[in-house]
Amino acid sequence: MTARYYIMLGAPGAGKGTQAKKLSDKLGLPHISSGDLFRHHLGAGTELGLMAKKYMDRGELVPDDVTIGMVRDRLEKEDCEDGAILDGFPRTPAQAEAIEDLASNLGGEVARALYLDVDKALLVERLSGRWMCPEGHVYHTVYHPPKKDGVCDIDGLELFQREDDKKETVEHRITVYLEQTAPLIAYYRDKGTLAAVDGDQGIEQVQQSLLQEIG
Repeated sequence: MTARYYIMLGAPGAGKGTQAKKLSDKLGLPHISSGDLFRHHLGAGTELGLMAKKYMDRGELVPDDVTIGMVRDRLEKEDCEDGAILDGFPRTPAQAEAIEDLASNLGGEVARALYLDVDKALLVERLSGRWMCPEGHVYHTVYHPPKKDGVCDIDGLELFQREDDKKETVEHRITVYLEQTAPLIAYYRDKGTLAAVDGDQGIEQVQQSLLQEIG
């Protein structure tokens, strides 16, 4: 059986992680998050982790070969023999080509690049509506508002908003992502493997759309 690898694409707030986990359960394939890989290698002090840390400590981007090495190490594990769902990687056409080569070397293929297409205004609403209390309880002005405006339901503490969740920061993150990812979307479209799904729908509707694209 040919191993099938699925690439999750989408801006911050599009729901990549949520959908990747649901697909993982449905398809029986591991969900591999690039963020989790970095945390694992940095925390375990592996050779790849130490290499990455050198660049990160200098405020530089981690080179592709280090990141690809982490992905290769994970995909060579036994639980990935039928494929995997990749979340957060690749980020550039060069990384996409590396994943194509890696998949081929492992006897598989990149079956689909699944792009969650979400309206930018909705992305901003999803991300900039988050507020927290000092004890870590999380609220959202639209999806999970506190009973009393600005006050935690559980401990009565005043809610605050992290810098990363402020509207200006969120808008910048999304703009940067969309600019950086446009060539990657074009790459997969040219390959004929891009599947764009309306991410404005509810979670279950998005999941059904993804499963239909996977076939």
